[in-house]
Amino acid sequence: MPIDDFLSYLRYELYRSPHTVAAYERDLRQFIAFFCADPSAEFIPAEVTTQDVRRWLARLADAGDAPASLRRKTQSLRAFFRFLCRRHILSANPAADVVLAKLPKPLPDFVREADMERILAPLPPEASLTERRDHLILHLLYATGLRRSEILSLTDASFSHSGRELRVIGKGSKERVVPVADRLAEEIAAWQTVRDAAYPELPAPRPIIATMHGHMSAPNLELIIKRLLHNERAGRKSPHTLRHTFATAMLNGGADLNSVRAILGHSSLATTQIYTHLQTSDLQRTYAAAHPRAHSPKDSDPKD
Repeated sequence: MPIDDFLSYLRYELYRSPHTVAAYERDLRQFIAFFCADPSAEFIPAEVTTQDVRRWLARLADAGDAPASLRRKTQSLRAFFRFLCRRHILSANPAADVVLAKLPKPLPDFVREADMERILAPLPPEASLTERRDHLILHLLYATGLRRSEILSLTDASFSHSGRELRVIGKGSKERVVPVADRLAEEIAAWQTVRDAAYPELPAPRPIIATMHGHMSAPNLELIIKRLLHNERAGRKSPHTLRHTFATAMLNGGADLNSVRAILGHSSLATTQIYTHLQTSDLQRTYAAAHPRAHSPKDSDPKD
């Protein structure tokens, strides 16, 4: 049966995870059950039309399936029929022209500047090794907008103290230079001294965010950020929240969009533009709270 061949292709040629393969199979069998009203009928892919796919998705939408679910199911059918086209079983993909369901685009979470300054207050001289490391992690993420994987991969070779810059390897192995402010540069240098005394056996080039075993793991970094941001108002508390916080602070401070894009390592300006929407939303909240004409009449005190 074509579906079994497709699932084998996913497993053994594309090396998809068992979870992904199971999701594809679930979607395809659900469509086949819809298409073949008679359970004993043979499923013939060549008989499927674009209208059939659209009718199935419309029925799922009417039943309450979320846009993300509809989108995934459409992509499952596209992949299946594309596989059949490549095997010359079909001449055209009936799901190719079906428009993917639009996903809602929630504004990114961020931590307000005043709150970040409070969290990043200078450490006392007696601060522990762990406190110094965690403070640096927070400072790095907020002051540079690095991704989780990027900060974890930084080594001493990435940092130029005299040049006040970090050389970062981002998505697609693309290298970019990220400026480093004086306060952050001094904290990195001070931490390197403390780290070297605590972990003298680490081989060079030593990771900047180091543990006694070398590079810190991604789950540990996530836990540290969640703990440090525990009392803040942001919905998500993750390294990416601080990336959003960096971009928001830069734009609020007057940076141009293209400069922010370059520092963040976005390939498209459109990706960076979400932060301009964030600013607009912030302005709307401020306006609603402050301007007297933004309140409905029932919010006003009745006159005597």
